[in-house]
Amino acid sequence: MTLSRRRAIRSLLALTGGAASWPATAQSAWPSQPLRIIVVYPPGGLSDGVARSLAERLAQQLGVPVLVENRAGGGGSVGLQALARAPADGCTLAFSAISPLSLRPHLGAVGVDPLRDIEPVASVMVTPVLLVGTPAFTGRDFSDLLRQARARPHSLRWASSGLGTAGHLVLEQVQLGSGIAVTHIPYKGGGQQLTDALGGQFELLSTNVAPAQLSHIEAGRFKPLAVGAPHRLEVLAKVPTFAELGLPQANIASLFGLFAPGGTPLEVLDRLNREINAAVQTAPIRERLLASDNLPAMGDRASFARRIAEESRSNRALKGANIRLE
Repeated sequence: MTLSRRRAIRSLLALTGGAASWPATAQSAWPSQPLRIIVVYPPGGLSDGVARSLAERLAQQLGVPVLVENRAGGGGSVGLQALARAPADGCTLAFSAISPLSLRPHLGAVGVDPLRDIEPVASVMVTPVLLVGTPAFTGRDFSDLLRQARARPHSLRWASSGLGTAGHLVLEQVQLGSGIAVTHIPYKGGGQQLTDALGGQFELLSTNVAPAQLSHIEAGRFKPLAVGAPHRLEVLAKVPTFAELGLPQANIASLFGLFAPGGTPLEVLDRLNREINAAVQTAPIRERLLASDNLPAMGDRASFARRIAEESRSNRALKGANIRLE
């Protein structure tokens, strides 16, 4: 039976109550083996730490080991391609921002079909995107950034954690909205780019709001220029949002969550959603997120899928922006 036919049958069963969708023995047997979470970023960053905390909590809730594997590269696409090739039995998940599904498909081939190959399981956290100036940036604020970029197009180097990531999207939206031209420096995750930023290897950095970045701001090594968030952050009260700077389309926060391979049984997906929501609400994980100005994000699978679809629609404007995914 083809995947499309299985999905059609599952949808029909869902509409009729799903009484015969999967045998009760199959439901009760899951999980019968260890789970694996593919983290689509390198070790050591905030996302990796949150995923490992979730893995530890889910292992307690489900009674089976939950292993973590880092598969970085391609702005998250490498890890999601590995997920799409995994068995659709609910035992392999991926932790990722939604940008590989909502942005990269508009910019070129990404190796997965977001609608066919990947199932959104549960949202986990919302992370503001923070723009900072590194020791190589000679300006004081965002207006200086615009002035320098207009005076010397492409002279400012702006790093992100990868092609097609939320940080890259902010960069492109700033260019479109302000008419400036900068040079994009894409990394494969956040660890090395932070080291290079401190060494002044480039002038600007799209990053997450996290304890390490905040400590560098406090020490004067980074200059906070703007933040993508619904409102100013308490910890960075003097830093304007991109919307305040007249660039509402760049006012982007990154939504992270867990995903499963396409074709995973609906009952397993729903069980995973409940377990992940419960894990995110536990004090250790919730406090870890709030302490770094990241917001817990919980909800049902349908709401998570709608958020991805909405962001994908808003990103269609970038389709003709001559952005290349090498």
